Amino acid sequence: MFTESEKPADSLLGHRAFVAFWFAGIASGFGFQMLSVAVGWQIYAITGRALDLGLIGLVQFIPSLLLALPAGHVADQLERRRIVLYGQLVESIALVALTALTFTSGINEVGILAVVFVIGIAKSFEFPAMQSMLPSLVPARILPRAMAANGSAGQAAMIMGPAVGGFLYVAGPGVVYATATALYVVSVVLMATLRYAQAPTRREPATIKTVFAGVDFIRKRPDVLGVISLDLFAVLLGGATALLPVFARDILHTGAWGLGLLRAAPAAGALLMSLWLTRHTLKRHVGLVMYFSVAGFGLATIVFALSTSVWLSLAALFALGAFDMVSMVIRGALVQLDTPDDMRGRVSAVNAIFINTSNQLGELESGMLAAWLGAMNATLIGGIGTLVVVGIWMTIFPTLRKRQRLEGDAVAVAAVEAKPIAAETI
Repeated sequence: MFTESEKPADSLLGHRAFVAFWFAGIASGFGFQMLSVAVGWQIYAITGRALDLGLIGLVQFIPSLLLALPAGHVADQLERRRIVLYGQLVESIALVALTALTFTSGINEVGILAVVFVIGIAKSFEFPAMQSMLPSLVPARILPRAMAANGSAGQAAMIMGPAVGGFLYVAGPGVVYATATALYVVSVVLMATLRYAQAPTRREPATIKTVFAGVDFIRKRPDVLGVISLDLFAVLLGGATALLPVFARDILHTGAWGLGLLRAAPAAGALLMSLWLTRHTLKRHVGLVMYFSVAGFGLATIVFALSTSVWLSLAALFALGAFDMVSMVIRGALVQLDTPDDMRGRVSAVNAIFINTSNQLGELESGMLAAWLGAMNATLIGGIGTLVVVGIWMTIFPTLRKRQRLEGDAVAVAAVEAKPIAAETI
């Protein structure tokens, strides 16, 4: 059953809490992706205004930005499993309301956006708590593989969730919402029965210093700051996926089928790479591997920018997704392992701000640069810029470049250095 180098304790399937956590993530991930595609179609069918499609993203981005740091503080003060559970309960209730309003024809665009806003609030608290749970579910030595498995679940949801949602939408949006509700209920049941042991934490009031403690923690640790900031700039510069409609129509001259394939290619590459990483632990030269992965992301972006062949473009996007997954797994594992448990919620919250900001601003940067220089030149500049950033980061973060392993002394050092934070009222 196991390879020669793999002991039963190293098998992810041997950790029942992680298995329940993984299936809960699959269920809620599929439900959310189905919800996303149905909400967009329904709002556009009601209003016919493209602006309202942008509002869907806005009502999710606002709570994720404003509540991220307070949510991180909460995740470090209360039991994280309960935070995730309550967040998913709120999302389930919101979905029930959306389902009922749709079936009774009492829905309008304001109601849909209000429900999405409530879900955005719940997810703002759920995300840092869920991210912080993972290191407690498996031993540190197999955390990278657990994160890869978790990433594969997310990629599978991104690939198949919208397709299933679109298929069910033929029967009406209410059917999609009802199915998504059922999936969320499955996730809630799994999360409620999951065995999770969290170390007791020292209760601290919500003050400026405690809420922003994650920012201060990251600033003082070069390796953590290096991986998070590198990802931020790489996504900002290498946002080729935002311009896929332009490439599909004006450069590659394909129809909607071509755009669908282009959108699926990065997720397919990331999914296959994540499956490989679940079986192979990254043991040496993890710093260089991460830098080379980001550089590979930049090179794939350049190839995609210069390509006039659909198949070469698909191959480049496939490689882009695979390189991004390697970088994501290393970044996520390194951040979690270098952070003491009582700080993981706040650090995960800061990381969430970086991720959301880079995704949103990356699309904005790509769009503005494409309007000025054209899509091909904008994407080419982004790929070259990513390579430049990698070179700069290898110089200013030398300890990250020389880092050999994901886990190690850094965990102990971080735990020792994390002093109790004095109370300071707002």
